[in-house]
Amino acid sequence: MAEPDPHLIHHLEQVIMHLLNRRAATASICPSEAAREAYEGDDEGWRALMEPTRQAAWHLAAAGKVQVTQSGHPITDSNTPGPIRIRRTPSP
Repeated sequence: MAEPDPHLIHHLEQVIMHLLNRRAATASICPSEAAREAYEGDDEGWRALMEPTRQAAWHLAAAGKVQVTQSGHPITDSNTPGPIRIRRTPSP
Protein backbone atom coordinates (compact mmCIF):
# COMPACT_ATOMS: atom_id res chain seq x y z
CA MET A 1 0.00 0.00 0.00
CA ALA A 2 1.35 3.43 -0.92
CA GLU A 3 2.24 5.85 1.83
CA PRO A 4 -0.19 8.80 1.91
CA ASP A 5 0.96 12.38 1.73
CA PRO A 6 3.20 13.10 4.75
CA HIS A 7 1.33 16.37 5.32
CA LEU A 8 -1.94 14.45 5.60
CA ILE A 9 -0.41 11.98 8.06
CA HIS A 10 0.97 14.86 10.15
CA HIS A 11 -2.42 16.58 10.14
CA LEU A 12 -4.15 13.36 11.20
CA GLU A 13 -1.60 12.85 13.98
CA GLN A 14 -2.46 16.34 15.26
CA VAL A 15 -6.19 15.58 15.08
CA ILE A 16 -5.70 12.33 17.02
CA MET A 17 -3.70 14.06 19.75
CA HIS A 18 -6.20 16.93 19.92
CA LEU A 19 -9.10 14.51 20.41
CA LEU A 20 -7.20 12.54 23.06
CA ASN A 21 -6.20 15.70 24.91
CA ARG A 22 -9.88 16.64 25.17
CA ARG A 23 -10.66 13.33 26.91
CA ALA A 24 -9.86 11.74 30.24
CA ALA A 25 -6.32 10.38 30.50
CA THR A 26 -7.56 6.79 30.25
CA ALA A 27 -10.04 7.39 27.40
CA SER A 28 -9.59 6.09 23.89
CA ILE A 29 -10.89 7.12 20.49
CA CYS A 30 -11.90 5.27 17.37
CA PRO A 31 -9.94 6.14 14.23
CA SER A 32 -13.26 7.09 12.62
CA GLU A 33 -13.63 9.96 15.12
CA ALA A 34 -10.33 11.42 13.92
CA ALA A 35 -11.21 10.84 10.25
CA ARG A 36 -14.55 12.61 10.71
CA GLU A 37 -12.89 15.50 12.58
CA ALA A 38 -10.26 15.91 9.85
CA TYR A 39 -12.70 15.68 6.94
CA GLU A 40 -13.94 19.05 5.75
CA GLY A 41 -17.11 17.89 4.01
CA ASP A 42 -20.50 16.87 5.31
CA ASP A 43 -20.85 13.63 3.36
CA GLU A 44 -19.28 10.17 3.72
CA GLY A 45 -15.92 11.34 2.34
CA TRP A 46 -14.31 10.87 5.76
CA ARG A 47 -14.26 7.13 5.01
CA ALA A 48 -11.40 7.72 2.55
CA LEU A 49 -9.35 8.98 5.50
CA MET A 50 -9.73 5.79 7.53
CA GLU A 51 -6.58 4.03 6.30
CA PRO A 52 -4.42 7.20 6.54
CA THR A 53 -5.82 7.73 10.06
CA ARG A 54 -4.81 4.20 11.05
CA GLN A 55 -1.35 4.88 9.61
CA ALA A 56 -1.13 8.13 11.59
CA ALA A 57 -2.03 6.18 14.75
CA TRP A 58 0.78 3.72 14.07
CA HIS A 59 3.24 6.58 13.51
CA LEU A 60 2.24 8.02 16.88
CA ALA A 61 2.55 4.58 18.48
CA ALA A 62 6.05 4.17 17.06
CA ALA A 63 6.93 7.55 18.61
CA GLY A 64 5.62 6.36 21.99
CA LYS A 65 2.82 8.93 22.12
CA VAL A 66 -0.15 6.57 21.89
CA GLN A 67 -1.07 2.92 22.20
CA VAL A 68 -3.14 1.16 19.61
CA THR A 69 -5.51 -1.33 21.21
CA GLN A 70 -7.90 -4.05 20.20
CA SER A 71 -10.45 -5.41 22.67
CA GLY A 72 -8.79 -3.21 25.30
CA HIS A 73 -5.33 -4.76 24.88
CA PRO A 74 -2.31 -3.02 23.33
CA ILE A 75 -1.30 -4.41 19.94
CA THR A 76 1.90 -3.86 18.02
CA ASP A 77 1.22 -5.35 14.59
CA SER A 78 0.00 -2.63 12.23
CA ASN A 79 -1.42 -5.34 9.96
CA THR A 80 -3.84 -6.57 12.63
CA PRO A 81 -7.27 -6.80 11.02
CA GLY A 82 -10.42 -5.55 12.66
CA PRO A 83 -11.40 -2.55 14.73
CA ILE A 84 -8.80 -0.70 16.75
CA ARG A 85 -8.86 2.09 19.32
CA ILE A 86 -6.24 4.72 20.12
CA ARG A 87 -5.31 5.88 23.62
CA ARG A 88 -2.54 7.87 25.19
CA THR A 89 0.46 5.90 26.34
CA PRO A 90 -0.03 5.32 30.07
CA SER A 91 2.36 7.15 32.37
CA PRO A 92 4.84 4.89 34.18
